[in-house]
Amino acid sequence: MVKSVLVMLAEGFEEIEAITPIDLLRRSGANVTVASVGDELDVVGSHDLVVRADVLIADCTDNYDCVLCPGGGLGSKNLAASFDVLQACIKTAQHGVVAAICAAPAVVLGKTGLLTNHRVTGYPGSEKECEGLVLENEKVITDGYLITA
Repeated sequence: MVKSVLVMLAEGFEEIEAITPIDLLRRSGANVTVASVGDELDVVGSHDLVVRADVLIADCTDNYDCVLCPGGGLGSKNLAASFDVLQACIKTAQHGVVAAICAAPAVVLGKTGLLTNHRVTGYPGSEKECEGLVLENEKVITDGYLITA
């Protein structure tokens, strides 16, 4: 069965943390949808790379097997400011996988309550954005429905 993945992009996203997973997931046969958190399909990354999303996050009504939040300081803050992003993460956690990279585990998922009682890793220092969060010093952690890197 082909898995569906929603990759959510906001202005300031870290390009390698978005483009590499999108590419690898598509090569593996996953049905990847890239969603812009803004009002435009074009999203500018932290190093001025412009990526054209498939859809706006507000138009994403499907259930996805996985949602992915790339990091980036500004990108993570912009993802966390989106009700649609937080709702997609919470909804997907009920039946699928929630993945977050770099600052996104603390900054984005920290606002959802999804990190409670889970082992988490991420960008060192980002745990200050989520009261009580302790990041483990590992490259990738899979714990239940969460994958953090």
